[in-house]
Amino acid sequence: MSAAKISLLLPTRGRPALARRFFESVAQRTARRQLVEIILYVDEDDHESHELSSSEIHVSRIIGPRMTMGAYNTACLERASGDIVMLANDDMVMLTDHWDERVREADSDIPDGIYLAYGNDMFKGRKLCTFPILSRRTCELLGEPFPCAYRGAFIDYHLFDTFKRLQHAGIDRIRYMPDVLFEHRHYRSGKAPVDATYLQRGRFDDDTVFFALADARARAAQTLRAAASGRAAEQPAPRVHEAIPCSRPSNVFQAGIFYTRALLFNADLPIQWRTFLWAWFLARYAASSVLRRRSA
Repeated sequence: MSAAKISLLLPTRGRPALARRFFESVAQRTARRQLVEIILYVDEDDHESHELSSSEIHVSRIIGPRMTMGAYNTACLERASGDIVMLANDDMVMLTDHWDERVREADSDIPDGIYLAYGNDMFKGRKLCTFPILSRRTCELLGEPFPCAYRGAFIDYHLFDTFKRLQHAGIDRIRYMPDVLFEHRHYRSGKAPVDATYLQRGRFDDDTVFFALADARARAAQTLRAAASGRAAEQPAPRVHEAIPCSRPSNVFQAGIFYTRALLFNADLPIQWRTFLWAWFLARYAASSVLRRRSA
């Protein structure tokens, strides 16, 4: 039986009750608590959350300045000591008993440690790795698995897109565990009220950052492919501390051209994935345009 340690990375703000609920669910569902740690990041001005801890699961707490979501998770990763890393949310609840053993099994099934695993969040399901799971080696090969440029979203899409590129190159290392339930109690699924933390996060702020980091994902996929193929190891993918967001298309016509060129014509991506992204980003562009007009 694997003795791999699992680190749960948890940035939180203004939600001490939800964070405690998450702690409790982890404690209740974990088979070997001594092999699981929670790395918590709390903002300096979020005084109500400064004393968050657990008597049942080891919690390592970081208190620091407000940063981007990518920077939060990067700081947590630097503190983590686990062989396996999983991104968590404070609006998440573990529902599967011995979930940690299932994660270790998935890790053990891939000897070279290059994979992206994820459970069923009961919202996006198979469609997206809402709570991505990576080995320590994968994190090291990616260089910056959680780019600091992402302000509040898209880290899951960034990782999924990277591994979709790897999959399209003939190396499928995406592992979905449909019966391992990590429930995402998000307001958009009707499982939570809208609170200040949700409202402060710009829903469309990271769309252009995602496109700005397309080349970084391509390089990361090449690095993973070389390592998984057993070729001479390449240097880890370069870190991307700064990214200049692409300019937002000025109208729907330009958006259609831009997304078609960037996505539909991108031969590095599987056709189903690029088609999904094309339609999804067009829908997001339309939704953000309506929001801009309402706020004008």
